[in-house]
Amino acid sequence: MANFNIDAKKNMVYDAIVIGSGISGGWAAKELCEKGLKTLVLERGRIVEHVVDYPTMNLDPWDTELRGGLTPEEKKKHYKNIRSGWVNRENEHFWADDAANPYTESKPFLWLRGHQMGGKSLLWGKQTYRWSDLDFEANAKDGNGVDWPIRYKDIEPWYTYVEKFAGISGEALGLPQLPDSHFLPPMELNCVEKHVKNRIEKEFKSRHMIIGRVAHLTQPHNGRGQCQNRNRCDRGCPYGAYFSSNAVTLPPANATGNLTIRPYSIVQSLIYDNKKEKVTGVRIIDSETNDTIEYHSKIVFVNASTLSTTQILMNSKSSRFENGLGNDSGELGHNLMDHTYRVGAMGKVDGFDDMYYKGRRPNGIYIPRYVNIDEDSKSDKFVRGFGFQGGGFRGGNPANIESFGADFKDSILKPGPWEFFITGFAECLPYHDNQVTLNTNVLDKWGQPTLSIDAEFKANEKALNKQIQEDAVEMLQKTGLKDIHGFDNEHPPGYGVHEMGTARMGRDPKTSVLNGFNQVHAAKNVFVTDGACMTSSSCVNPSLTYMALTARAANHAVSELKKLNL
Repeated sequence: MANFNIDAKKNMVYDAIVIGSGISGGWAAKELCEKGLKTLVLERGRIVEHVVDYPTMNLDPWDTELRGGLTPEEKKKHYKNIRSGWVNRENEHFWADDAANPYTESKPFLWLRGHQMGGKSLLWGKQTYRWSDLDFEANAKDGNGVDWPIRYKDIEPWYTYVEKFAGISGEALGLPQLPDSHFLPPMELNCVEKHVKNRIEKEFKSRHMIIGRVAHLTQPHNGRGQCQNRNRCDRGCPYGAYFSSNAVTLPPANATGNLTIRPYSIVQSLIYDNKKEKVTGVRIIDSETNDTIEYHSKIVFVNASTLSTTQILMNSKSSRFENGLGNDSGELGHNLMDHTYRVGAMGKVDGFDDMYYKGRRPNGIYIPRYVNIDEDSKSDKFVRGFGFQGGGFRGGNPANIESFGADFKDSILKPGPWEFFITGFAECLPYHDNQVTLNTNVLDKWGQPTLSIDAEFKANEKALNKQIQEDAVEMLQKTGLKDIHGFDNEHPPGYGVHEMGTARMGRDPKTSVLNGFNQVHAAKNVFVTDGACMTSSSCVNPSLTYMALTARAANHAVSELKKLNL
């Protein structure tokens, strides 16, 4: 795919260095390469070429050992990841090795990582929603955290820019709290979802239910094939139908001839020059040889994923930055956020037993935020809000072990009853004491300090979750479902896999790490555009915002380079 620069002697100097090749790193590489910059992408893990390195993409459950279950050895390798319930034989090769990459939980926190070219863009859920001024203004209005240095108008054209290239399917609603995207045709709700939608919108005038807005192609787009409704996305899509760096952003970056990808490159630190007052390069450890190598560039984009990015910045110490690069404010490592997860309700649906659906649609429904939108919807129980995801489906008929014969064989082939569920995602506030620190007592296999994570959901998130469950039960009751039960798995942070913050943007260098263009305040040739930069968390999935912020920052970086400001 690319010019893999493994030999450090061949080229040590580039126009730009991008650390990480996931959702934001892939966008940085594309934008910088297309703007003419010779760009080195440093990837911690191995090369994964689109299609070529998707070994399980077409396998059925009976094609794998243990029907997709993990061996004892694989369970040891992923002893933390498996808590999520998402790691199986078909995708375990895309999840990071917990044993080789330890971290410490001062309080329970699940840190899910993907160490390969493409990172977690090979594994994500693809739900893509724009933020609004309700989100960008929230901190300033209710006094939690610091004010965002941007507003919706600053990022709106960049949302459109990345959506047109990536391909986002969905339907428009015209809601101010959930701005519409540039859409491909939406996926279709099934019969039960249409029924539930009609009932919810009739019973609750301020609530809406739509098909999820997703980075899945519903028609061919930019040379990529449309979604085949296989729902095998976390194995790698041979059609390129969902957004991943491997299928979407790295190929055009490579087509420019300006891209070099170096795998097995563990970034040890950024190199800061006191006289020049900027970063001049990146120091890596070759994970296969343990050699330490330095690469140099005019600008650096740090996109290693939220906590890995902050770990790199914290480890980049110098006489100027004794507590980590750009940490004049003392905020580096603080204000860690995630969305609450797996709280809601489910029930059974009568009356549609003669109907079914085709394929395995990799998408569900979405109910946008309806609380604390305006004075009429204001709650005195909590600040911020939540949205719902979920869907309707038919499972299999449970087998009766006492049954036998032809009738039994026929019965197990019939679909079970219709069920419908919704689960909420609530916003987490940016608490200063939700933080990560370097742990010099626990080193990884390359002798580097690991992270200690100390974060929890507090009273506001718990109040939001209580309301989520109450509202979910009420909606399903008024929709006419049967056997309804609410649930709250009381997951700690990390399970939403939407970790954000720890190197936040802000207006004041005294209270933030980055400015309004994602530049480190005190080292403006360093840009951070992954989840680490986030100043608040909204209640919608954040990846589309990472894409837009990255494209915007790359455009600014090249403009500043041309003006000789960097």
